[in-house]
Amino acid sequence: MVFTVTRKIIHVDMDAFFASVEQRDDPALRGRPVAVGSATGRGVVAAASYEARTFGVRSAMPSVVALRRCPDLIFVPHRFEVYRHVSRQIREIFHDYTPLVEPLSLDEAYLDVTANLKGLPSATATASEIRARILEATQLTASAGISYNKFLAKLASDQNKPNGQFVIPPGQGADFVAGLAVGRFHGIGPKTAEKLNRLGIVTGADLRARDPAFLVGHFGKSGAWYHKIAHGEDDREVTPDRPRKSSGSETTFEHDLKTPEEVLAAVRRMADQVWDWVERTRTSGKTVVVKARYADFQIVTRSKTLGGAVASHADLITVAERLAATLFPLRMGIRLVGVTLASMAPLDEADQLALPVE
Repeated sequence: MVFTVTRKIIHVDMDAFFASVEQRDDPALRGRPVAVGSATGRGVVAAASYEARTFGVRSAMPSVVALRRCPDLIFVPHRFEVYRHVSRQIREIFHDYTPLVEPLSLDEAYLDVTANLKGLPSATATASEIRARILEATQLTASAGISYNKFLAKLASDQNKPNGQFVIPPGQGADFVAGLAVGRFHGIGPKTAEKLNRLGIVTGADLRARDPAFLVGHFGKSGAWYHKIAHGEDDREVTPDRPRKSSGSETTFEHDLKTPEEVLAAVRRMADQVWDWVERTRTSGKTVVVKARYADFQIVTRSKTLGGAVASHADLITVAERLAATLFPLRMGIRLVGVTLASMAPLDEADQLALPVE
């Protein structure tokens, strides 16, 4: 006889994490609309407090737009070292309950608590205790979603934000998904949601009603995934410490870069930041990507995959500069430059595999 164990998955998501840390550390900011980021030039909002969100301010929004929506918005610079420290505190709490912790970012993670280390009888009780401990340790609130798979748990964590939790019990996933707009599904971005809407698929119920072959015909392999989640199905496991696939750095400049010298200088600065990460993690990659956004917002990328992982800072700069040089002469000014290192491997392997960049 085969017994099937129903998983107990929690998705924990900190509430307005960066902005809440700033409000915690500066009492003058509490209760006020706060944005982490830069208000000058082409700055963007990295995070917004809930007070700012009531005005429609959102992360990734240009600062000028945010200020139009909320003239009293207070901008504060980011402090990523502080956020990383708090994130480590939170993850230590997670590991008191389960070794199966899959971080998605500094402020959210999946936990499989099917067999939790505390022996708590339910995932609901486990989530409540974790949230209480986070509050006690950091003075910050977290929201949680509890369900029998990752897709549903992530949807659930948005239901009672901030400082709340929500459960989708076994057998109720399909009914819960049916009433939601497809744009709320994790993994379906705005453009895909628009395409689905044009096909008459607005809700989860609409998506469930479509034949799998129809969805695959319009969306390729993703169509099969959309069919599964429309039925509340997701068999992905919580995977602790997923290997990072890439590391990148990019900057939007206050003034367009108009000469090759300016672009190459920017590429070198981005490569410096990427290599700082390589040295900290002892991990490198064999694919170098240079990204540029022109003044008309068109994005172009150039990439090169080497025979082995990049083994030195100088090699990274050399490859990145050569990729950037393919953009010259510039057809117009460039407002953003980025450098990414992908196809990662431990740096010890990179030392062995690296080949000349010629």
